[in-house]
Amino acid sequence: MIEFCYNISFTLEKEEKYTEWLKKVIQSEGFNLVDLCYVFTDDVELRRMNKQYLNHDYDTDIITFDYTEGRELQGDIFISKDRVEDNAKKYEATFPDELKRVMVHGVLHLMGYNDKTEGEQKRMRKLEEQKMKMFHVEQ
Repeated sequence: MIEFCYNISFTLEKEEKYTEWLKKVIQSEGFNLVDLCYVFTDDVELRRMNKQYLNHDYDTDIITFDYTEGRELQGDIFISKDRVEDNAKKYEATFPDELKRVMVHGVLHLMGYNDKTEGEQKRMRKLEEQKMKMFHVEQ
């Protein structure tokens, strides 16, 4: 099950399209979806969580709590809409594309992909791009 929760005045348009896409992404890596919850919030809340749970005193766009066991994917992904908006401007991307990038980034972490080293970061970006292409919305 994929659930979307909102702590701010924001909602995903066409949640079902995001659900379909994320299920395809998860299956494409050989994982079984158990439970995935996205929580959309703001910079203030995510910074508080970053300090409390990770001992980091800075803004971030995403925090992922991983409960995956083997190939059974489950976790909670918290996303700051504020950071996504700022990063979209910074990287000259659209907000929807940057949001998809961050959403799939969290799922990739749940699958065991990391981005601590330069090599891992390059691999993560390549996977993000590949998985973002799996998102389709009929016009």
